[in-house]
Amino acid sequence: MKVAILGTGSVGQALAKKILSLDHEIFIGTRNPSNTMENTESDAFGNPPISAWLKATPEVSLVDFKTAVEKGSNLIVFAMSGKHALDCLETVGDSLLNNRVMIDISNPLDFSNGFPPTLSVSNTDSLGEQIQAKYPKLKVVKTLNTMSNPVMVSPSELGSEHTVFMSGNDEDAKVDVAEVLKSFGWNENQIFDLGDITTARGTEMLLPLWLRVFAKVQTPYFNFNLNIKS
Repeated sequence: MKVAILGTGSVGQALAKKILSLDHEIFIGTRNPSNTMENTESDAFGNPPISAWLKATPEVSLVDFKTAVEKGSNLIVFAMSGKHALDCLETVGDSLLNNRVMIDISNPLDFSNGFPPTLSVSNTDSLGEQIQAKYPKLKVVKTLNTMSNPVMVSPSELGSEHTVFMSGNDEDAKVDVAEVLKSFGWNENQIFDLGDITTARGTEMLLPLWLRVFAKVQTPYFNFNLNIKS
């Protein structure tokens, strides 16, 4: 499988490493590959820049967004900050996005007033819906956006009693994405399909709670668990 990962931060790196370990081909997309490679500074959380990561992972190609989607013909993974989502996808264009499956991990976090961030979209809309509305032929599946990247790619570290949510309009796309999640180590009974893309409002609005739990426990190794009485 050929996979385009849009985003060079810690989430994109973690997903690329996991997908690469499953013997798939990875193309990481960035706005300007030359500028990205010139950055040698760690991010605000101490994560190494993509330039250092790529030197240790030469199997992965760094290209511009459009090229990544052209080459990653089987699956797109949007792993950037939510505020850049629509701009990023605009550089790719409708024709390349049409009929593609895209896992959307982004959240509409607004850090303009510091930490903790607020949501730039909530209640009556979601970032997932905005992406789907602008690109109606893109098969958007919102998932993995309610946890840290170590949990995304290694769910077994928390055992089996926790949940990954999934939202999207295309049922076949959700089946395909569920298979991707299973390849990461998620069990079928951990994957909860909330319904169409409007249900992404719920998972995106979990982020303020996630951030406050993180501030309290000071570790990214936690997740939400859905218990349903039969």
